[in-house]
Amino acid sequence: MALSRVCWARAALWGSTVNLGPLLIRRLQLGRCGLAWGAPRLFDLPCRPSKLHLSPKADVKSLLSYVVTKTKAINEKYHRFLGRNFPRFYVMYTVFMKGLQMVWADAKKARRIKANMWKHSLSFHQLSYRDMEHLRQFRRDVAKCIFLGIISIPPFANYLVFLLMYLFPRQLLIRHFWTPKQQIDFLDIYQTFRKQAHPEILTCLERTVPVISDAGLRWHLKELCNKIQHGSHPAVNDILALRECFSNHPLGMNHLQALHLKALSRAVLLTPHLPTFLLRSRLKNHTTVIHQLDKALIKLGIGELTAQEVKSACYLRGLNSTHIAEEKCRTWLGEWLQVSCSLKDAELSLLLHNVVLFSTNYAGTRR
Repeated sequence: MALSRVCWARAALWGSTVNLGPLLIRRLQLGRCGLAWGAPRLFDLPCRPSKLHLSPKADVKSLLSYVVTKTKAINEKYHRFLGRNFPRFYVMYTVFMKGLQMVWADAKKARRIKANMWKHSLSFHQLSYRDMEHLRQFRRDVAKCIFLGIISIPPFANYLVFLLMYLFPRQLLIRHFWTPKQQIDFLDIYQTFRKQAHPEILTCLERTVPVISDAGLRWHLKELCNKIQHGSHPAVNDILALRECFSNHPLGMNHLQALHLKALSRAVLLTPHLPTFLLRSRLKNHTTVIHQLDKALIKLGIGELTAQEVKSACYLRGLNSTHIAEEKCRTWLGEWLQVSCSLKDAELSLLLHNVVLFSTNYAGTRR
C-alpha cells in the first residue's frame, strides 16, 4: 500500500504517467473497494454491487398468485369430491353457481343499458332489439326475485324459502337456476297452460260475430274461427283482413269483456286473478312491448338472430318453439312480423289475439 501511494505521488509531482504492473493495479482496485466495504484481504474477490430484494409490491403479488393457485386447486378437489360422492347434489350445486354468475352478468348489463339511456335521454322503444329484450326479461326475473326476498323477511323464514325453492323450482326460481331438462319440461308446462285458454278465446270471438255491423267482416271472422278449429293455419292476409273490427267495438282493447280479458291473460302467461281494469292495463302494456320489439327486430333482421334468440322470440309470441326446427321458427317469425308491422297502435288488440290465431295450428303444434 505504501508503494502504491509513493507511485501516485511521484506521478502527480512529475506530471507523467506511471506504468504500473498488473499486480499493482489489482491491489489498487482492492484498496478502493476497501474504502467502502472495509479493508479486504489479499485474496478477496473483486467487489460487486449487492443484489437488492424484491419490492413489497412484488412480494404481495407473488403471495396473491400463490393464494389464488392454491384456492383453485382446493376448489377443483372439492368439485371432484362432490361429483364422486354426491352426484345429484353436485348437479344442483353447479346449476346454482352458474345461475348466480348469469344473474350477476344480467344485472351488470341491465345497469349499462340504463346508464346509456339516461346519458343519451333514450326511451325504451329507441333501444336496439337485444337491449329491449334484455331489459324486458330482466324486469320479469327481478319481480320473481323480489317476491322471494319478501317472503324471506320473517325470522328463520330463509330456511323455509330454500326448501320451497327445491320443491317448486318452476314457480319460485328464474330460468338461470333451471337444469337443461327442467327448461324444456317447464316450457312445455307453460305452453299447456296457454293452450288451455285457446278454445275459450275462440269461443269469445265466435260470440262477437253477430255484434259486428259489417257483413264482410262478420264473414271473415267466422271463416277464420272455423279454419282454426278445423286445424288449418291462417295466412297473413286472413289476419290483416280483420284489422277494422279489432280497432273498435266489439273487439277493440277497450271494449273486451272481463272473461275475454282473463282468457287472454292466461294465453300470454299473465295472472288472470286481478280486477278488470288491471287486466286490461297489463295486456295493453304487454302487447305494446311486443309491438315495439317487433319494430326493432325488423330493423335488426331475423337473419342476425341466433338459434336460441329465434326460439325465445317465437315462444314469447305464443309458439311452442322448443320442439320445432329452427328454419320453421324463422319462417313463422317472419310471418308474424308482417302482421305486427302492418298494425297501428289502435289495432293492437288484433296483435294480442294473434298469439292464439297464429300459433294454434302451425307446423303440427295442435295436439
